[in-house]
Amino acid sequence: MNDFSALLTPPGQALLDALRDHDPAQELALATRLRREHPAELVSAALAQARLRQRAVAKFGPEDAARMYFTANGVEQATRTSVATYRAESFRALGVRSVADLCCGIGGDAIALARAGISVLAVDRDPATCAVARANATALGLGDLIEVREADVTEVDTSSYDAVFVDPARRSDKRGRIFDPEAYSPPLSWAVSTALTAPLAALKIAPGIPHEAIPAEADAEWISDGGDVKEAVLWFGTEPGRMRAALLPGPRELVGRGLPDPEVRAVGRYLYEPDGAVIRAHLVAEMAAQVGGGLIDETIAYVTGDEPHPTPYASMYEITDQLPFNVKKLKALLREREVGVLTVKKRGSAVEPEELRRKAMPKPFGKRAVTVFMTRVAGAPTMLVGQPGPSPSGT
Repeated sequence: MNDFSALLTPPGQALLDALRDHDPAQELALATRLRREHPAELVSAALAQARLRQRAVAKFGPEDAARMYFTANGVEQATRTSVATYRAESFRALGVRSVADLCCGIGGDAIALARAGISVLAVDRDPATCAVARANATALGLGDLIEVREADVTEVDTSSYDAVFVDPARRSDKRGRIFDPEAYSPPLSWAVSTALTAPLAALKIAPGIPHEAIPAEADAEWISDGGDVKEAVLWFGTEPGRMRAALLPGPRELVGRGLPDPEVRAVGRYLYEPDGAVIRAHLVAEMAAQVGGGLIDETIAYVTGDEPHPTPYASMYEITDQLPFNVKKLKALLREREVGVLTVKKRGSAVEPEELRRKAMPKPFGKRAVTVFMTRVAGAPTMLVGQPGPSPSGT
């Protein structure tokens, strides 16, 4: 804690400025030089912070990451800016002007909320984390909108706020990632009971949560960013029972209509690989209805059709070949087509993509690029060969 406080002093700030673009490969020489001019403890703290800032660029962007402060857990668990901004805009669109952000961490969501013009009470029980969150609010010029409070979130009165946002800890220093919602800190049951007493609430949870664990009162949303599923959110005070997939950038939203599973049909000319958020939200049927497609297997989330219907909710591929699983036949096909770049995807197969890639194409046969899907078709292990189709306009 004292080391972090030292970073906020003029000497600490000067050190951080000097380390903004430092090369990690030259860190030892740099540290040796800096320790001739500054206390060793301050240099170590500044170097550690510089490393965290470089890691944080992927989530916060280079401009914010260069001004913010982080802890190791904070970088790992913080919401990336694109997702936090999307959620903050959702709160603002619902008329929210004040939010109690419980389990605020280093303040990623609080920052996005404040930038949306929402006043925030940011609460965390860890003193060091609160110090970092407070420093971030100041560094980004948001101190007037963000109040950071060190407290147990279960003892905070949120009745005066328009909405509550809860982001329970889903990692443990001893156990790593936590999968049981009741092992979250605080437990999901407490978060849900708190949400039900608020005019509006949102609970951030792991995207792998079983649907049977979702309360009937919740409006469940799965969010992906650039094709990667980032989180799920349970909203309370909106539309109970709704299932949604939100895709960033965009945003684009697919809403559940309670459609039955698509029929299984023969593989057509086109294959659609639904976005992970669509799959997690159990909205493959809704996506299939958009493209007029069916499933290749009742247990596999690949959709097929005869006509091209580019959609933001799935990646589309044009299929050229369908083979029973046979590495030798695939290798012969790749050689015949003069393939030099092979992408392997799998769903419903125990074979690892890298293993197939190594056996089927030990060396490039040419320059052509293809994609191979290891999957099941009507229960039979199958390889589908193709290439990406056109993307939807505007994406």
